[in-house]
Amino acid sequence: MSSAVIDNSTLEAVRSELGSAMTATKCHRCGCYQDTVQALAGSSVLPAVLVSQLVEARALFEPKRYDCLGCEVCWPALAINAAAELDPALAQAGHCATEAPEERAGWPPLPGDYRVLRFHAPVAVCTLNSDELVPWLAAAHPPGLAIVGSLHTENLGIEHLIRNLLPNPHVRFLVVCGEDTRQAIGHLPGQSLVSLMREGLEESGRIRGAQGKRPILKNVGREQVEAFRRRLQVVDLIATTDLEAIAGSIAEAAANDPGPAEAVTAEAPAVPVQWAVEPLRLVSDPAGYLVIYPDRRRHLLVLEHYANNGVLTRVIEGATPTALYGTVIAEGLISRLDHAAYLGRELARAQHALATGEDYVQDRAPGEDDAASPACSGGSCSCTASAAGVR
Repeated sequence: MSSAVIDNSTLEAVRSELGSAMTATKCHRCGCYQDTVQALAGSSVLPAVLVSQLVEARALFEPKRYDCLGCEVCWPALAINAAAELDPALAQAGHCATEAPEERAGWPPLPGDYRVLRFHAPVAVCTLNSDELVPWLAAAHPPGLAIVGSLHTENLGIEHLIRNLLPNPHVRFLVVCGEDTRQAIGHLPGQSLVSLMREGLEESGRIRGAQGKRPILKNVGREQVEAFRRRLQVVDLIATTDLEAIAGSIAEAAANDPGPAEAVTAEAPAVPVQWAVEPLRLVSDPAGYLVIYPDRRRHLLVLEHYANNGVLTRVIEGATPTALYGTVIAEGLISRLDHAAYLGRELARAQHALATGEDYVQDRAPGEDDAASPACSGGSCSCTASAAGVR
């Protein structure tokens, strides 16, 4: 195939994608479209045959309402990516951006496609274009995993990743896995992210060594980028989608956790750490109280619900704590969160006693004195209201 055929084919791709954008009303008020038309019009390399189409494209401009809609297929981006094959200078032109999201209190500060598991864990996982890995890894909950999320772009996506991970000094490793396929608009987020971690930024803000079409970071400072590179060690598993292999890398990284990094003043976490205190007492629940005992003969857990006047209103039986407390909540037999927490703890203790044969004595509620709470032992229970624990 001759270079002339290649040039013509590429030119037709530019014209086709630009034409698709011109027919989409949403593009007329979009920064992606307007910046692309301006960049193409400013090229001294593109043939004159494109000029008349660009005049028509410019005539469709409306007042810009958004920088980018984040469309799955961005025709202006496709057009300028194709045009960059004819004029390499266009690789730096245009943009594919969205409005900067509003930061919020807590961690992570920016919304995104991720699952948070534990603030104090040392490993973050980026699954690139393999979105399905996010819920799978979150469900597997491998030890050491702090957060797992996807990444689709080498500009805003990487910026968001930096801004979300940097406030957490406990995250010291970044596992990059999943498919990094060259999507229609030419993004290579994984290769760009690994290049950033290993080679840093050029003076222009472009990621050194990145092969994606727009690996330029505009919304994070160089100091933030360097702090991110110092703090996190990258584990390159690009193209790996095997859960066992990824989990093994997470475990290996967690085993080498060096501990929390130095604080970055500009990105200090806004998550308060509070010392927990024991409750002095439980306040009576208007919904009544519950007596718990394991029925060893039938291998069941049993709940008796009493109104606060001491009248038995309901007996609930089940095989698991979740079945019992789920039924209690669904039936409206408990109305206070502290009582619900107490109930969950006592049901877990009763189930353990049922499984091991150990004795079970329902604990007194905080604030009850010994004289008011006769023992309630496993197998049978004749507790009065004050012995029930949940008051």
